Amino acid sequence: MTLSLAQVAKDRGIKYFLISYTDLFGHQRAKLVPASAIEGMQSAGAGFAGFATWLDMTPADPDLFAKPDPASFIQLPWKPEVGWLAADLWMGGQPVAHAPRNVLKTQIARAAELGYQMKTGVECEFFLIQPDGSAIADAADTQAKPCYDQQALMRRYEVITEICDAMQALGWGPYQNDHEDANGQFEMNWLYDDALITADRHAFFKYMVKSIAEKHGLRATFMPKPFLHLTGNGCHMHVSLWKEAKNVFADAERPDGLSPVGLNFIGGLIHSADGLAAFLNPTVNSYKRISAPRTTSGATWSPNSVTWTGNNRTHMVRVPEGDRFELRLADGATNPYLMPAAVLAAGLEGLRSNRDPGPRLDINMYTDGHTVPDAKKLPLNLLDALRALDASEPLKAALGEVVPAYLKLKHAEWNDYARHLTQWERETTLDC
Repeated sequence: MTLSLAQVAKDRGIKYFLISYTDLFGHQRAKLVPASAIEGMQSAGAGFAGFATWLDMTPADPDLFAKPDPASFIQLPWKPEVGWLAADLWMGGQPVAHAPRNVLKTQIARAAELGYQMKTGVECEFFLIQPDGSAIADAADTQAKPCYDQQALMRRYEVITEICDAMQALGWGPYQNDHEDANGQFEMNWLYDDALITADRHAFFKYMVKSIAEKHGLRATFMPKPFLHLTGNGCHMHVSLWKEAKNVFADAERPDGLSPVGLNFIGGLIHSADGLAAFLNPTVNSYKRISAPRTTSGATWSPNSVTWTGNNRTHMVRVPEGDRFELRLADGATNPYLMPAAVLAAGLEGLRSNRDPGPRLDINMYTDGHTVPDAKKLPLNLLDALRALDASEPLKAALGEVVPAYLKLKHAEWNDYARHLTQWERETTLDC
Protein backbone atom coordinates (compact mmCIF):
# COMPACT_ATOMS: atom_id res chain seq x y z
CA MET A 1 0.00 0.00 0.00
CA THR A 2 1.39 3.42 -0.98
CA LEU A 3 2.20 5.74 1.88
CA SER A 4 -0.17 8.73 2.06
CA LEU A 5 1.91 11.90 2.19
CA ALA A 6 -1.09 13.86 3.45
CA GLN A 7 -1.30 11.49 6.42
CA VAL A 8 2.46 11.77 6.94
CA ALA A 9 2.06 15.52 7.14
CA LYS A 10 -0.61 15.17 9.85
CA ASP A 11 1.37 12.57 11.81
CA ARG A 12 4.74 14.36 11.59
CA GLY A 13 3.70 18.01 11.73
CA ILE A 14 4.94 18.66 8.20
CA LYS A 15 3.96 22.09 6.85
CA TYR A 16 5.81 21.94 3.53
CA PHE A 17 7.31 19.31 1.21
CA LEU A 18 10.33 19.78 -1.04
CA ILE A 19 9.58 17.75 -4.17
CA SER A 20 13.10 17.35 -5.54
CA TYR A 21 14.76 15.91 -8.61
CA THR A 22 18.36 15.78 -9.79
CA ASP A 23 19.10 16.92 -13.35
CA LEU A 24 21.79 15.62 -15.70
CA PHE A 25 24.45 17.94 -14.25
CA GLY A 26 23.72 16.77 -10.70
CA HIS A 27 21.91 19.95 -9.64
CA GLN A 28 18.93 19.47 -7.35
CA ARG A 29 15.73 21.20 -8.39
CA ALA A 30 12.63 21.48 -6.23
CA LYS A 31 9.19 22.92 -5.64
CA LEU A 32 8.15 23.84 -2.10
CA VAL A 33 4.64 22.47 -1.71
CA PRO A 34 2.33 23.21 1.25
CA ALA A 35 1.02 20.13 3.01
CA SER A 36 -2.51 21.15 2.08
CA ALA A 37 -1.69 20.50 -1.59
CA ILE A 38 0.45 17.38 -1.27
CA GLU A 39 -2.34 14.88 -1.95
CA GLY A 40 -2.80 16.18 -5.49
CA MET A 41 0.93 16.46 -6.03
CA GLN A 42 1.45 12.87 -4.93
CA SER A 43 -0.74 11.58 -7.75
CA ALA A 44 -0.10 14.14 -10.50
CA GLY A 45 3.36 15.45 -9.63
CA ALA A 46 4.72 18.96 -9.35
CA GLY A 47 5.00 20.82 -12.65
CA PHE A 48 8.27 22.18 -14.07
CA ALA A 49 9.56 23.63 -17.32
CA GLY A 50 12.15 21.01 -18.23
CA PHE A 51 14.27 23.26 -20.47
CA ALA A 52 14.87 25.57 -17.49
CA THR A 53 17.13 22.94 -15.91
CA TRP A 54 19.89 20.70 -17.27
CA LEU A 55 17.76 18.21 -19.19
CA ASP A 56 17.69 17.59 -22.94
CA MET A 57 14.49 19.54 -23.56
CA THR A 58 13.32 22.69 -25.35
CA PRO A 59 10.93 25.53 -24.46
CA ALA A 60 8.42 23.92 -26.83
CA ASP A 61 8.18 20.75 -24.74
CA PRO A 62 5.09 20.21 -22.56
CA ASP A 63 5.10 20.37 -18.78
CA LEU A 64 7.51 18.14 -16.91
CA PHE A 65 6.00 16.49 -13.83
CA ALA A 66 8.04 15.40 -10.82
CA LYS A 67 6.15 12.62 -9.07
CA PRO A 68 7.41 12.20 -5.49
CA ASP A 69 8.42 8.75 -4.28
CA PRO A 70 6.89 8.34 -0.79
CA ALA A 71 9.53 5.71 0.07
CA SER A 72 12.21 8.40 -0.17
CA PHE A 73 10.56 10.71 2.41
CA ILE A 74 12.99 12.46 4.78
CA GLN A 75 11.98 14.91 7.48
CA LEU A 76 14.60 17.65 7.61
CA PRO A 77 16.33 17.20 10.99
CA TRP A 78 17.37 20.87 11.09
CA LYS A 79 13.92 22.10 9.94
CA PRO A 80 11.41 19.40 10.95
CA GLU A 81 8.39 21.20 9.54
CA VAL A 82 9.73 20.38 6.05
CA GLY A 83 9.77 16.99 4.33
CA TRP A 84 12.05 16.12 1.40
CA LEU A 85 11.06 13.73 -1.37
CA ALA A 86 13.02 12.39 -4.32
CA ALA A 87 10.89 12.50 -7.45
CA ASP A 88 10.68 10.66 -10.76
CA LEU A 89 10.22 12.72 -13.92
CA TRP A 90 7.31 12.21 -16.29
CA MET A 91 6.25 13.95 -19.50
CA GLY A 92 3.26 13.21 -21.69
CA GLY A 93 2.22 10.37 -19.44
CA GLN A 94 5.56 8.56 -19.81
CA PRO A 95 8.71 8.44 -17.65
CA VAL A 96 11.46 10.68 -18.99
CA ALA A 97 13.99 8.12 -20.20
CA HIS A 98 17.08 10.30 -19.69
CA ALA A 99 16.14 11.60 -16.21
CA PRO A 100 18.89 10.38 -13.83
CA ARG A 101 16.69 8.65 -11.21
CA ASN A 102 14.71 6.94 -13.97
CA VAL A 103 17.96 5.80 -15.59
CA LEU A 104 19.08 4.17 -12.35
CA LYS A 105 15.69 2.51 -11.81
CA THR A 106 15.86 1.06 -15.32
CA GLN A 107 19.27 -0.51 -14.63
CA ILE A 108 18.05 -1.84 -11.28
CA ALA A 109 15.08 -3.46 -13.04
CA ARG A 110 17.38 -5.09 -15.61
CA ALA A 111 19.54 -6.48 -12.83
CA ALA A 112 16.42 -7.78 -11.09
CA GLU A 113 15.44 -9.66 -14.25
CA LEU A 114 18.68 -11.60 -13.79
CA GLY A 115 17.97 -12.07 -10.09
CA TYR A 116 20.57 -9.52 -8.95
CA GLN A 117 20.44 -6.59 -6.54
CA MET A 118 23.33 -4.13 -6.35
CA LYS A 119 24.13 -2.65 -2.96
CA THR A 120 26.34 0.39 -2.63
CA GLY A 121 27.97 2.67 -0.12
CA VAL A 122 29.57 6.03 -0.86
CA GLU A 123 32.35 8.04 0.77
CA CYS A 124 31.48 11.68 0.12
CA GLU A 125 34.41 14.02 0.71
CA PHE A 126 33.85 17.76 1.05
CA PHE A 127 35.63 20.96 2.07
CA LEU A 128 34.38 23.49 4.59
CA ILE A 129 35.41 26.83 3.11
CA GLN A 130 34.85 30.53 3.51
CA PRO A 131 31.51 31.78 2.13
CA ASP A 132 33.19 33.53 -0.81
CA GLY A 133 34.99 30.30 -1.76
CA SER A 134 38.45 31.84 -1.62
CA ALA A 135 40.03 29.61 1.04
CA ILE A 136 39.32 26.92 3.61
CA ALA A 137 37.36 28.19 6.60
CA ASP A 138 39.82 27.10 9.31
CA ALA A 139 42.94 29.28 9.15
CA ALA A 140 44.62 27.08 11.78
CA ASP A 141 44.33 23.95 9.60
CA THR A 142 47.81 24.10 8.06
CA GLN A 143 49.51 20.72 8.56
CA ALA A 144 51.29 19.23 5.56
CA LYS A 145 49.72 15.87 6.45
CA PRO A 146 46.38 16.85 8.01
CA CYS A 147 44.55 13.55 7.53
CA TYR A 148 42.78 12.45 10.73
CA ASP A 149 44.00 15.58 12.52
CA GLN A 150 42.22 15.54 15.86
CA GLN A 151 42.50 19.27 16.59
CA ALA A 152 41.13 20.33 13.21
CA LEU A 153 38.33 17.77 13.44
CA MET A 154 37.23 19.00 16.86
CA ARG A 155 37.34 22.65 15.78
CA ARG A 156 34.47 21.70 13.46
CA TYR A 157 32.72 19.58 16.12
CA GLU A 158 29.45 21.55 15.99
CA VAL A 159 29.07 21.19 12.22
CA ILE A 160 30.18 17.56 11.91
CA THR A 161 28.14 16.31 14.86
CA GLU A 162 24.99 18.12 13.73
CA ILE A 163 25.26 16.33 10.39
CA CYS A 164 26.05 12.99 12.06
CA ASP A 165 23.20 13.40 14.58
CA ALA A 166 20.87 14.02 11.64
CA MET A 167 21.98 10.79 9.97
CA GLN A 168 21.48 8.95 13.26
CA ALA A 169 17.93 10.32 13.54
CA LEU A 170 17.21 9.30 9.93
CA GLY A 171 18.35 5.73 10.56
CA TRP A 172 21.22 5.75 8.08
CA GLY A 173 23.66 4.13 10.49
CA PRO A 174 26.56 6.60 10.41
CA TYR A 175 29.65 5.00 11.89
CA GLN A 176 32.63 7.36 11.53
CA ASN A 177 33.60 10.94 10.72
CA ASP A 178 37.08 12.20 10.00
CA HIS A 179 39.26 15.02 8.79
CA GLU A 180 40.48 13.95 5.38
CA ASP A 181 43.79 14.27 3.54
CA ALA A 182 43.45 17.93 2.57
CA ASN A 183 43.33 20.94 4.86
CA GLY A 184 39.70 21.82 5.48
CA GLN A 185 38.44 18.49 4.09
CA PHE A 186 36.11 16.01 5.80
CA GLU A 187 34.43 12.69 5.19
CA MET A 188 31.43 11.08 6.87
CA ASN A 189 30.42 7.45 6.42
CA TRP A 190 27.10 5.66 6.76
CA LEU A 191 25.99 2.07 6.12
CA TYR A 192 25.58 0.67 2.62
CA ASP A 193 22.16 -0.28 1.25
CA ASP A 194 20.23 -0.92 -1.97
CA ALA A 195 21.61 1.22 -4.81
CA LEU A 196 18.49 3.40 -5.11
CA ILE A 197 18.30 4.02 -1.36
CA THR A 198 21.98 4.99 -1.29
CA ALA A 199 21.55 7.27 -4.33
CA ASP A 200 18.64 9.10 -2.67
CA ARG A 201 20.67 9.44 0.52
CA HIS A 202 23.70 10.63 -1.44
CA ALA A 203 21.61 13.37 -3.08
CA PHE A 204 20.11 14.39 0.25
CA PHE A 205 23.49 14.25 2.02
CA LYS A 206 24.93 16.88 -0.32
CA TYR A 207 21.93 19.13 0.30
CA MET A 208 22.11 18.54 4.05
CA VAL A 209 25.84 19.22 4.36
CA LYS A 210 25.55 22.46 2.41
CA SER A 211 22.51 23.58 4.43
CA ILE A 212 24.04 22.86 7.84
CA ALA A 213 27.33 24.47 6.82
CA GLU A 214 25.44 27.62 5.82
CA LYS A 215 23.63 27.55 9.15
CA HIS A 216 27.07 27.77 10.82
CA GLY A 217 28.26 30.60 8.57
CA LEU A 218 30.38 28.30 6.38
CA ARG A 219 30.21 26.93 2.88
CA ALA A 220 30.57 23.28 1.92
CA THR A 221 31.87 22.25 -1.49
CA PHE A 222 32.07 18.84 -3.18
CA MET A 223 34.02 20.35 -6.11
CA PRO A 224 36.58 17.78 -7.33
CA LYS A 225 39.64 20.06 -7.06
CA PRO A 226 38.90 23.42 -5.43
CA PHE A 227 42.56 23.96 -4.44
CA LEU A 228 45.35 22.84 -6.77
CA HIS A 229 47.90 22.06 -4.06
CA LEU A 230 45.47 19.98 -1.96
CA THR A 231 43.97 16.52 -2.38
CA GLY A 232 40.67 16.67 -4.27
CA ASN A 233 37.20 15.50 -3.29
CA GLY A 234 36.64 11.88 -4.19
CA CYS A 235 33.42 9.90 -4.00
CA HIS A 236 34.61 6.34 -3.52
CA MET A 237 31.89 3.79 -4.21
CA HIS A 238 31.72 0.39 -2.50
CA VAL A 239 29.84 -2.19 -4.55
CA SER A 240 28.46 -5.66 -3.91
CA LEU A 241 26.01 -7.81 -5.88
CA TRP A 242 23.36 -9.94 -4.22
CA LYS A 243 21.14 -12.83 -5.29
CA GLU A 244 18.50 -14.35 -3.03
CA ALA A 245 19.95 -12.55 0.00
CA LYS A 246 23.44 -13.91 -0.74
CA ASN A 247 26.46 -11.79 -1.67
CA VAL A 248 27.57 -13.32 -4.97
CA PHE A 249 30.89 -11.48 -5.01
CA ALA A 250 32.19 -13.43 -2.01
CA ASP A 251 34.07 -16.68 -2.55
CA ALA A 252 36.20 -17.78 0.40
CA GLU A 253 37.70 -20.59 -1.66
CA ARG A 254 39.54 -18.22 -3.98
CA PRO A 255 42.84 -16.54 -3.03
CA ASP A 256 41.50 -12.98 -3.22
CA GLY A 257 38.08 -13.93 -1.87
CA LEU A 258 36.32 -12.63 -4.99
CA SER A 259 34.05 -14.89 -7.03
CA PRO A 260 34.08 -15.25 -10.84
CA VAL A 261 30.94 -13.08 -10.84
CA GLY A 262 32.84 -10.37 -8.99
CA LEU A 263 35.79 -10.62 -11.36
CA ASN A 264 33.56 -10.39 -14.44
CA PHE A 265 31.75 -7.39 -12.96
CA ILE A 266 35.09 -5.65 -12.40
CA GLY A 267 36.07 -6.74 -15.92
CA GLY A 268 33.09 -4.77 -17.23
CA LEU A 269 34.29 -1.66 -15.39
CA ILE A 270 37.84 -2.08 -16.67
CA HIS A 271 36.56 -2.48 -20.23
CA SER A 272 34.34 0.64 -20.09
CA ALA A 273 36.41 2.77 -17.70
CA ASP A 274 37.22 5.62 -20.08
CA GLY A 275 33.54 6.02 -21.00
CA LEU A 276 32.50 5.70 -17.35
CA ALA A 277 34.74 8.66 -16.55
CA ALA A 278 32.33 10.93 -18.43
CA PHE A 279 29.73 10.19 -15.73
CA LEU A 280 31.99 9.67 -12.72
CA ASN A 281 34.28 12.63 -13.49
CA PRO A 282 31.74 14.95 -15.11
CA THR A 283 33.36 18.39 -15.04
CA VAL A 284 36.33 20.20 -16.54
CA ASN A 285 37.68 20.48 -13.00
CA SER A 286 37.44 16.70 -12.46
CA TYR A 287 40.57 16.12 -14.51
CA LYS A 288 42.65 18.25 -12.18
CA ARG A 289 42.01 15.51 -9.57
CA ILE A 290 42.72 12.30 -11.50
CA SER A 291 46.19 11.86 -13.00
CA ALA A 292 47.26 14.96 -11.04
CA PRO A 293 50.72 15.74 -9.63
CA ARG A 294 51.31 14.92 -5.97
CA THR A 295 49.80 17.27 -3.42
CA THR A 296 51.33 18.79 -0.28
CA SER A 297 50.29 15.67 1.67
CA GLY A 298 52.39 13.48 -0.65
CA ALA A 299 49.70 11.75 -2.73
CA THR A 300 46.51 12.54 -4.67
CA TRP A 301 44.72 9.35 -3.52
CA SER A 302 43.08 9.23 -6.96
CA PRO A 303 43.75 6.73 -9.75
CA ASN A 304 45.79 7.43 -12.86
CA SER A 305 45.37 4.07 -14.65
CA VAL A 306 42.66 1.51 -15.30
CA THR A 307 43.86 -1.26 -12.99
CA TRP A 308 42.62 -3.32 -10.06
CA THR A 309 44.25 -4.67 -6.93
CA GLY A 310 43.74 -5.97 -3.41
CA ASN A 311 43.90 -3.66 -0.41
CA ASN A 312 45.91 -0.97 -2.16
CA ARG A 313 44.67 2.60 -2.66
CA THR A 314 46.76 3.49 -5.72
CA HIS A 315 44.51 1.68 -8.22
CA MET A 316 41.13 2.43 -9.78
CA VAL A 317 39.51 -0.64 -8.25
CA ARG A 318 40.49 -1.82 -4.76
CA VAL A 319 39.29 -5.11 -3.26
CA PRO A 320 39.74 -4.62 0.49
CA GLU A 321 37.71 -7.74 1.25
CA GLY A 322 36.32 -10.42 -1.01
CA ASP A 323 32.69 -9.43 -0.44
CA ARG A 324 32.92 -6.08 -2.23
CA PHE A 325 35.14 -3.77 -4.21
CA GLU A 326 35.83 -0.06 -3.94
CA LEU A 327 35.71 2.00 -7.13
CA ARG A 328 37.98 5.00 -6.53
CA LEU A 329 37.37 6.81 -9.82
CA ALA A 330 34.38 9.06 -9.05
CA ASP A 331 34.71 12.55 -7.60
CA GLY A 332 32.44 14.86 -5.64
CA ALA A 333 30.75 16.25 -8.75
CA THR A 334 29.38 12.88 -9.85
CA ASN A 335 25.63 12.57 -10.22
CA PRO A 336 24.26 10.44 -7.33
CA TYR A 337 22.02 8.53 -9.75
CA LEU A 338 24.06 8.35 -12.96
CA MET A 339 27.11 7.01 -11.10
CA PRO A 340 25.45 3.78 -9.86
CA ALA A 341 23.44 3.47 -13.08
CA ALA A 342 26.58 3.55 -15.22
CA VAL A 343 28.51 1.24 -12.88
CA LEU A 344 25.67 -1.29 -12.84
CA ALA A 345 25.31 -1.12 -16.62
CA ALA A 346 29.04 -1.71 -17.15
CA GLY A 347 29.16 -4.47 -14.54
CA LEU A 348 26.20 -6.38 -15.97
CA GLU A 349 27.77 -6.13 -19.43
CA GLY A 350 30.90 -7.62 -17.88
CA LEU A 351 28.84 -10.57 -16.62
CA ARG A 352 27.13 -11.11 -19.98
CA SER A 353 30.41 -10.91 -21.89
CA ASN A 354 32.45 -12.84 -19.33
CA ARG A 355 34.92 -9.93 -19.16
CA ASP A 356 38.37 -10.69 -17.79
CA PRO A 357 39.60 -7.81 -15.60
CA GLY A 358 43.20 -8.68 -16.39
CA PRO A 359 45.89 -9.42 -13.84
CA ARG A 360 45.62 -8.19 -10.29
CA LEU A 361 48.47 -5.76 -9.72
CA ASP A 362 49.90 -5.48 -6.23
CA ILE A 363 52.27 -2.60 -6.91
CA ASN A 364 52.28 1.09 -6.01
CA MET A 365 50.90 2.60 -9.21
CA TYR A 366 52.09 6.08 -8.22
CA THR A 367 55.74 5.02 -8.13
CA ASP A 368 55.86 1.84 -10.23
CA GLY A 369 53.07 2.34 -12.72
CA HIS A 370 55.66 2.78 -15.48
CA THR A 371 56.49 -0.91 -15.12
CA VAL A 372 53.05 -1.77 -16.55
CA PRO A 373 53.26 -0.04 -19.95
CA ASP A 374 50.14 -1.76 -21.32
CA ALA A 375 47.86 -0.49 -18.52
CA LYS A 376 45.08 1.60 -20.01
CA LYS A 377 45.17 5.25 -18.94
CA LEU A 378 42.23 7.34 -17.82
CA PRO A 379 41.09 10.29 -19.97
CA LEU A 380 43.17 13.45 -19.55
CA ASN A 381 40.24 15.84 -19.86
CA LEU A 382 36.46 16.00 -20.11
CA LEU A 383 36.48 16.10 -23.91
CA ASP A 384 38.43 12.83 -24.10
CA ALA A 385 36.00 11.24 -21.64
CA LEU A 386 32.98 12.40 -23.65
CA ARG A 387 34.51 11.00 -26.84
CA ALA A 388 35.19 7.72 -25.04
CA LEU A 389 31.57 7.54 -23.90
CA ASP A 390 30.38 8.25 -27.44
CA ALA A 391 32.57 5.38 -28.66
CA SER A 392 31.45 2.95 -25.94
CA GLU A 393 28.99 0.55 -27.53
CA PRO A 394 28.36 -1.33 -24.24
CA LEU A 395 27.42 1.83 -22.33
CA LYS A 396 25.37 3.30 -25.19
CA ALA A 397 23.45 0.05 -25.62
CA ALA A 398 22.78 -0.35 -21.90
CA LEU A 399 22.01 3.24 -20.92
CA GLY A 400 19.98 4.24 -23.94
CA GLU A 401 18.62 7.77 -24.30
CA VAL A 402 20.61 9.31 -21.47
CA VAL A 403 23.87 8.98 -23.41
CA PRO A 404 23.04 11.27 -26.39
CA ALA A 405 21.24 13.70 -24.08
CA TYR A 406 24.19 13.84 -21.70
CA LEU A 407 26.75 14.14 -24.50
CA LYS A 408 24.82 16.98 -26.12
CA LEU A 409 24.73 19.08 -22.94
CA LYS A 410 28.26 18.22 -21.82
CA HIS A 411 29.78 19.02 -25.21
CA ALA A 412 28.09 22.43 -24.94
CA GLU A 413 29.67 22.85 -21.51
CA TRP A 414 33.10 21.92 -22.87
CA ASN A 415 32.70 24.38 -25.74
CA ASP A 416 31.74 27.10 -23.28
CA TYR A 417 34.89 26.35 -21.27
CA ALA A 418 37.05 26.35 -24.41
CA ARG A 419 35.85 29.84 -25.32
CA HIS A 420 37.38 31.30 -22.14
CA LEU A 421 40.79 32.98 -22.27
CA THR A 422 42.84 32.25 -19.15
CA GLN A 423 45.50 34.34 -17.47
CA TRP A 424 47.95 31.43 -17.94
CA GLU A 425 47.51 31.67 -21.72
CA ARG A 426 48.23 35.39 -21.67
CA GLU A 427 51.29 34.98 -19.47
CA THR A 428 52.81 32.19 -21.60
CA THR A 429 51.76 33.27 -25.10
CA LEU A 430 51.50 37.06 -25.21
CA ASP A 431 55.13 37.42 -26.30
CA CYS A 432 55.26 34.42 -28.61
